[in-house]
Amino acid sequence: MRKLIYSINITLDGCCDHTKGMAGEDVHAYFADLLREVDVFVYGRKTYELMVPFWPDVAKNHTGPADSMSEFAEAFVSVKKTIVFSRTLEKADDPKTNIINTDLREAILKLKEEEGGDMLLGGVDLPSQLMELDLIDEYRIMVQPLIVGEGRRLFDSVSLPEKLSLKLAESKTLKSGCIALHYVR
Repeated sequence: MRKLIYSINITLDGCCDHTKGMAGEDVHAYFADLLREVDVFVYGRKTYELMVPFWPDVAKNHTGPADSMSEFAEAFVSVKKTIVFSRTLEKADDPKTNIINTDLREAILKLKEEEGGDMLLGGVDLPSQLMELDLIDEYRIMVQPLIVGEGRRLFDSVSLPEKLSLKLAESKTLKSGCIALHYVR
């Protein structure tokens, strides 16, 4: 059975707002390696629209300001399929993208049973819902050595029926001071 892996960047104060300048070369390289391990992206509409067409355009035009961004973009476009859960998005220009607007729990369970590599989940809203449904198998959280004092906080809107205990599988300190945390169920 394929795993659903949630990955995200946060600051020390828990901010997960992508506009707060939370990426660097070693972070892009870390996540490029993670992308090479998966076959499917799972996004909500907002995250999908942040990622596509931005990363495919970087890969196509080699417009990243750093080699690590180009490496990440290449890894991004090599992922075989993107699943977008949305009630408002009707079509996608990317032929590798499938839009699902049916029952979230049922759809994820079906995707987990399909043949293939693991699935990488991004964003905040959709992962919060999937956390509440107890469907996330691993958490990859990149903690940035920043305190931004404002912005959206990770897990603010999550309402769990009971405490979720995780086991630390690995931690890695990057040159930039970022810490990559890998938790499993």
